[in-house]
Amino acid sequence: MRLTTIYRKVNSLFESFAYLIALWNLLILFFEPVVNNYLIIREAQTWTAFINLLFIVIALILRFNSLPFQEHRQKTISDLFILIFGSLLFLYDAKFVIFFLLVRQTFFIAKYFFFHAFEGALYKRLVKNPPITFLLSFATTILTGSILLMLPSATVSHKITPFIDALFTATSATCVTGLTVVDTGSYYSLFGQLVILVLIQIGGLGIMTISTAFAVLLGQQLTLKVENVMQNVMGEGMKFDMLAMVKNVVLLTLIIEAIGAFLLYFTFNKLYEPIQAFYYSVFHSISAFCNAGFGLYSDNFIKYAFNFNINFTITVLIILGGLGFSVIIDLYNHAVKKNRRYSLSLHTKIVVSTTAFLLLFGTIAFLISEFNHTMKGFAVHQRLLCSWFQSVTCRTAGFNTIDESQISHSTSLVSIILMFIGASPGSTGGGVKTSTFALLLLSIFAMMKGQTDLTVFKRKIGLRSIRESTSLITLSIITICIIVFIILMIDPFTLEQTMFEAVSAFGTVGLSMGITPNLSSVSKFLIVLLMYIGRVGPLTVLFAFSLRKKELHYSLPEEKIAIG
Repeated sequence: MRLTTIYRKVNSLFESFAYLIALWNLLILFFEPVVNNYLIIREAQTWTAFINLLFIVIALILRFNSLPFQEHRQKTISDLFILIFGSLLFLYDAKFVIFFLLVRQTFFIAKYFFFHAFEGALYKRLVKNPPITFLLSFATTILTGSILLMLPSATVSHKITPFIDALFTATSATCVTGLTVVDTGSYYSLFGQLVILVLIQIGGLGIMTISTAFAVLLGQQLTLKVENVMQNVMGEGMKFDMLAMVKNVVLLTLIIEAIGAFLLYFTFNKLYEPIQAFYYSVFHSISAFCNAGFGLYSDNFIKYAFNFNINFTITVLIILGGLGFSVIIDLYNHAVKKNRRYSLSLHTKIVVSTTAFLLLFGTIAFLISEFNHTMKGFAVHQRLLCSWFQSVTCRTAGFNTIDESQISHSTSLVSIILMFIGASPGSTGGGVKTSTFALLLLSIFAMMKGQTDLTVFKRKIGLRSIRESTSLITLSIITICIIVFIILMIDPFTLEQTMFEAVSAFGTVGLSMGITPNLSSVSKFLIVLLMYIGRVGPLTVLFAFSLRKKELHYSLPEEKIAIG
């Protein structure tokens, strides 16, 4: 018994020592030029990585001898993962091992700071206002990604990236946009590309989903407010099991991305060595499903414009990511349920029908407007393939198989419309969402028919949904117009180019007419702001900072005003 107590004290002391190691890791990674003045940086990194791995081994031994397994089960599993994966990466680059332990200690510090410091006051304060928590989660992730992308090791040239460029890239990745001020494949090193890939995956899954998963894993009780926010994020219309939902979302994402990478490998394997082909397949599969639009080619997918496998796989991944997790799960349940009475939800019916309409409309519109323009000389099936890809990618994905800077004015207009509408609620994409656009059209049709109620699929739409839809569209247009107005005063670009760039940022699309790298610092920051607002949603920003007033228990006299 005494020996166990001694082990507990030694284990506690040893874990405290890890924070000193993490501080040294921070110096090695972030202040590499300074350390290089006193030590040989490569040798210092190798020894630091070795000490990190040795620390994990000793920590596991002490933990097994001092605590019951159930008390350290989750921490032990994560440490074993770091040990195994870190040992493999040690043979490739010692910096990755150093980074892993730094992340480990940062996680434990954040856990203590949020859940235990000052009796968990910060956590309690944040859960009282979920929109603020949602905004801060994205902002924190973006800031962390910006710092990592500024590291010399994140670039091929080993130079420090300017903060505004790192911020722009981190925001674009986290908000799954795809706009870039530098070429991802040639500018960023493998470490920088992996940082971007992790940010894309976090942004695609949704930070509330990931933070909820961590809260569940850490044994935290989820409040009703957090569960309600999660319902809005996932697009659910009914109560659901939080843990089952998070598990299904993560599992579904990994399965779809794995299948996508498997299919893409058949093309990349013909061009690259197996390891590089595997990396290219995984990177583009994650980027496509998360509707991010980040590619490792300077010309995106123009060289694969007529490759059926690339076109088919990428577009299917984009569509699945843009439908939303709840819709995919609902469609799956409807397909596999033995009881055929299981019917699709109204949300699913609206999303699927609107998505199909927009894809068809986009394909026809692009085929007509680019038939004798950028697609001049193409065979008919090649024109159809390019038109289909362009229609899909404008739905917040950002990949392209034709040169966006050469498209016609009519194509630009269609692209702006599709980018503004975007994907569906609870998806990996942005925009005002397909359901919002559907409600707007249904309101117009109802007015033309002289109907008071808004009905679809034998269901009545609530007044609150209609009001939120019109508010969202109005607020989005106002936000875009203000930022476009400012950029036009600063930079010498045309209205069409600026509007295209702004809507692409707001819709988290990533398509550009080639002006992104030439934006001024102020304009870059404004585009960053648009990407951020577009991903979290204008209404979320409004609700986060709006003043809450007590609900009135009486109604004021109603009076009509002239409209139109």
